[in-house]
Amino acid sequence: MSLVSMTGFAEARGAFEAMRWRWEVKSVNGRGLDVRMRMPPGFDGIEPAARTLASERFRRGNLTATLTIEPQDSARGLRIDAAVLASAVRIAREVQAETGLEPARVDGLLGLKGVIVQDEVLPLDAPQRAGRDAAILESLAGAFDALAKARKTEGGKLLAVLQGQIAEIGKLTGQAAKLAATQPQALRDKLAAQVKELLSGSQLSEERLAQEVALLAVRADIREELDRLHAHTDEALTLLKSGDAIGRKIDFLAQEFNREANTLCSKSSDIQLTRTGLALKAMIDQFREQAQNVE
Repeated sequence: MSLVSMTGFAEARGAFEAMRWRWEVKSVNGRGLDVRMRMPPGFDGIEPAARTLASERFRRGNLTATLTIEPQDSARGLRIDAAVLASAVRIAREVQAETGLEPARVDGLLGLKGVIVQDEVLPLDAPQRAGRDAAILESLAGAFDALAKARKTEGGKLLAVLQGQIAEIGKLTGQAAKLAATQPQALRDKLAAQVKELLSGSQLSEERLAQEVALLAVRADIREELDRLHAHTDEALTLLKSGDAIGRKIDFLAQEFNREANTLCSKSSDIQLTRTGLALKAMIDQFREQAQNVE
């Protein structure tokens, strides 16, 4: 099983007797599986089965399925609007009574606008409706299968992006480790210069200076954060290789990445280390944004 994105689009067409329709299905990222059905009146009965088809294929994502009916002319029925015809007959009689003209002919009355109306779809009996609904669901299943394929294709592209971002996070973590190794000596030099300026020629013992440097070094020690960043990098690569539905796990891992980077920046006493930490945070933000699209 490869990495699957939650973003995708697909469509499918179907027909039953003279009726034709078209399904459009699309999905975007979401915390869970949310299916929204958009169908013309009279097709609500297929919604439960449609949701089952979606849950069988997808675990996460906001899905929208839209059904558009495209009836053919032969599928339309003609009927007489009795109320409009009665009004036309009454008006025709009134005109005849007032003018003495010949009475209105049937073909003339039927030719009046609104007397004969065209139904969109002829009524179906129960067996026909069951056959129609089965055909509509079958085409929806095809649309969902195409959507699943599109999401998988998008997931392949997303995998390459995430792997590149993880590699960059690992690289920046290594740079931070090299810079962190120079912090104790830099702290010692900085503290010695500050003490010398404050004491104006008074002497400070090496032992006392070493104690102060050690205390500051402990506060600025980022080895634990670096170790966790390395561990998170390894775990992220392992998750991407697993091929499972890792969306929630990878999103949580991105939050942990961000937590360690924030702590690293707050402990930094070196401008270069701070810049590296900020670059690390920026890359982690990009990683988290992409990770939110993983199913």
